[in-house]
Amino acid sequence: MEQNVQTSSASLKSKVQRFGSTLSSMIMPNIGALIAWGVLTMLFIPDGYLPNESFATMVGPMLNYLIPLLIGYTGGKIIGGDRGSVVGAIATMGVIVGTDIPMMLGAMIMGPLGGFVIKKFDQVFQHRIRAGFEMLVNNFSAGLIGFALALLGFSAIGPVVDTLTQAMANGVELILNAHLIPLANIFIEPAKILFLNNAINHGILTPLGTEQALETGKSILFLLEANPGPGLGVLLAFSLFGKGSAKASAPGSIIIHFLGGIHEIYFPYVMMKPALFLAVIAGGVTGSFTLQALGGGLKAPASPGSIIAVLAMSPMGTHLPVIIGVAAATLVSFAVAAFILKSDKQTVADTFEESVQAVQQAKAESKGVSAPAVTDITGIKHIVFACDAGMGSSAMGASILRKKVEAAGLSQDVTNKSINNLSNDSDTLVVTQIELQERAKQKAPNAQFVAVENFLNSPKYDDIIATLSGSAEASSKEDPLQQKQRLAIDELDHVLNVVFVHDEKAGSATMGKKVFEDVLAKEKLAVNVTKSPLAQFRGDAQTLVITRTDLAEEVRQAAPEAIVVPTDNLLDAKLYEAIADKLKLSR
Repeated sequence: MEQNVQTSSASLKSKVQRFGSTLSSMIMPNIGALIAWGVLTMLFIPDGYLPNESFATMVGPMLNYLIPLLIGYTGGKIIGGDRGSVVGAIATMGVIVGTDIPMMLGAMIMGPLGGFVIKKFDQVFQHRIRAGFEMLVNNFSAGLIGFALALLGFSAIGPVVDTLTQAMANGVELILNAHLIPLANIFIEPAKILFLNNAINHGILTPLGTEQALETGKSILFLLEANPGPGLGVLLAFSLFGKGSAKASAPGSIIIHFLGGIHEIYFPYVMMKPALFLAVIAGGVTGSFTLQALGGGLKAPASPGSIIAVLAMSPMGTHLPVIIGVAAATLVSFAVAAFILKSDKQTVADTFEESVQAVQQAKAESKGVSAPAVTDITGIKHIVFACDAGMGSSAMGASILRKKVEAAGLSQDVTNKSINNLSNDSDTLVVTQIELQERAKQKAPNAQFVAVENFLNSPKYDDIIATLSGSAEASSKEDPLQQKQRLAIDELDHVLNVVFVHDEKAGSATMGKKVFEDVLAKEKLAVNVTKSPLAQFRGDAQTLVITRTDLAEEVRQAAPEAIVVPTDNLLDAKLYEAIADKLKLSR
């Protein structure tokens, strides 16, 4: 019963993360456009730094048309590929023209809807299209479906989203007037550390903040999640009052977090001592309260959440309130974290790596998921770091491992992607956080996986390099036949029977059988050894077949479950000794 509850909880969390990831995946690739709009507005509107009437004419069209179309295009592509992106953009145009407000939220509906409809159309009709009519059907189907969805968006969805947006804007205004915005951090800070940070920031706060910034020139919503103060306070406390490698690694983490804007760096520090959730919550609430009291806010999203990006997006005259808000969050978070660390009398792990692994194991067990070790990853050509958005910490993790791969002289390429963009390739090793592994496996079930707790500080990177180096060294010394033999021998765990399969000529099989039996006798192994013509052969998963290379494929067809060791020399005593060694280990 308990296991079912844990599995259900993990599945629900995965669904929430997947939904949040879909929202944030439409915004994240287009953050550059939002920043461009923010800079354009900050500089050239009448009360900007460099007022320019001509340049300011781009502000409205960029927000009303360019950004929603980019979001709709991206949302359609996520669901329906290239055809989905086109239909998503066409559908988004309907909600843009049908309302008088920027349709970011409308685009987040129409883009995926367009991708979904064209995807379902293709699933039903693609295999029924006659040869020569593919281009005609594809072009007209995309155009007509996009046309229909644009009308739907114009007449129905646009007005509904307009009403909802106005209601949400009024709700935000009421919360602001009631000075309740800081309470949102009670939920935001824990959710960040559970890897919902991108979903909250870019899926919810950014669209609402953009609406508010359009009317008031700035929005505090851009800083609710992006404020680097709470994480900075925790890392400062570890720098002064931590132990072992946690204390030693904290100063470097401060640079990555505060200047680089990679907030995920402090998540393991909090999770290794759950009482520190109180520190980040207290810091977040304090920072938001201070920002609200002083009128702080940003013109556009700060992504990543670096202090450099935060200050760059601060409108003229608001830099001091923003700095004070970040400083207040840092001080309170530091004070609470320092008290917790100094008051903790329990014995903690001496090294940060051990603590991280302990947290990972505990979290994995609580979800009914085991964190896999780095074992056999033979045949890997690509290594992909996958996270919610495919940016930030996964990019830095990929950079760290890429340097190790290059230093080891390995040929694998190392990249980073969002989970939604993973390809289902068996020659790919996906490195992801344990929290996101379930979703990643659903997206790419044929890939191989290694789960880590922290992209920026994992001992498993050295294990990956060691395993890949061993595989590369073994492969360089083996010809294809030797590789097949080694891989087959590696599977000899439950063999009960050994069969020498031959064609019409049984002479060499008889001699090979005798050599193999001599090896078994020398090793004092009792194994049933026979020989059989190919036409009469039957075998199961507990059968080891030794046969000539030219007969191996026919043997596999006759007995797909059997283990087949091909050889060009049925008198190869070294091969039989390797098989005997494996059989001895498995008993």
